[in-house]
Amino acid sequence: MTSDFTFRGTVVRAAAAAIGGLVALVWLGFTAQAGAQDQDPQGPPPAIVEVAEASDEMMAPQVFMPGTVVSRNDSRIASEISGRVIWVADEGARVAEGDVIAEIDDRNLRLAVARGAAQIKRLEARITYLRSDLKRVQELAETNHTPISRAEEAESTLAMTEQELAEARISLEQAEIDMKRTRVRAPFPGRVVARLAQIGEYSTPGREIVRLVDTEHLEVRAQAPVALSAVLTDGLGVTLRRGNNSVDSRIRALIPVGDEQSRSMEIRVDVPAAGDAMRPGGIYVVGAAVQVGLPSSVPEKVVAVPRDALVLRSEGTYVYRINEDNMAERLLVRPGAAKGGRVAVAGGVESGDRVVIRGGERLRPGQPVTLREIANGR
Repeated sequence: MTSDFTFRGTVVRAAAAAIGGLVALVWLGFTAQAGAQDQDPQGPPPAIVEVAEASDEMMAPQVFMPGTVVSRNDSRIASEISGRVIWVADEGARVAEGDVIAEIDDRNLRLAVARGAAQIKRLEARITYLRSDLKRVQELAETNHTPISRAEEAESTLAMTEQELAEARISLEQAEIDMKRTRVRAPFPGRVVARLAQIGEYSTPGREIVRLVDTEHLEVRAQAPVALSAVLTDGLGVTLRRGNNSVDSRIRALIPVGDEQSRSMEIRVDVPAAGDAMRPGGIYVVGAAVQVGLPSSVPEKVVAVPRDALVLRSEGTYVYRINEDNMAERLLVRPGAAKGGRVAVAGGVESGDRVVIRGGERLRPGQPVTLREIANGR
């Protein structure tokens, strides 16, 4: 019995020792892992960014002037003949060049055309007879069977009838032209903005029928200070801006005639064609207000970066530059002149430097980056 208890005690003590050793090993493992983490901390993971190159460009400080989008073709189409209006295109109708936009009653003119055609046929028949008569009289005059005066009279009658035929043809052509004018046609493509005459009203030459506006060929009309006349020229690059959208454009025409009171002169600026920047949002609508960025001095050479490269913070404006080791460097810059999507900066950025334009919002100085795409940023 004593030996049995002794054996069992030995077994229990061995099991306890084994469990204690296992617990100690587990504890040592956790401690080693924790120590390894404390001794070898990991930095922030590489950020995925998109970059563009800074470049040398000619820019000047800009002054923004208010402008208005206008149409190159905005006309009040008038009637050319008299008559009752029988149809007018609806407001908002889109028409192409040559499409009918109004119709005037043409019944009297159709009768005039028919009358003129009948008169021409009558005169042509009479001329055929007079030519035969003149030939006979001339033959009789040659044999002294009729006076020469009779031949002269027949020749004169034929000549006068031929002139009557010429006048009849002119009258017929005029009637046909007038009948075509009963259909008022669009001189250019556009939209019907207003019906200035209603069905049933009587129209006279010069009476306005429809206001037609070309909504495709647009431009911006703005006033520029006369003091900038030495800087502004036809074809000079400018910026169009509305809200947060901006796009490069150019001065189509400078009208160098200043107003004595406002000391300003008018400029006309091209707008992008359909499908260009800002156009899909409906900004370029006739009458819309935009701002025109004009150079206020002679352009100078500056280092420019895309506008998206600027990171705005309460303490200043920053640009993240990527060095040769693909590490982010934060530079405090001072923005200057702008042209389209490019902004001049001063503060250590040089031409050819890679600057972050996407993904820089959460970058930290010294953080490694992965380049997603190289863009020119223009």
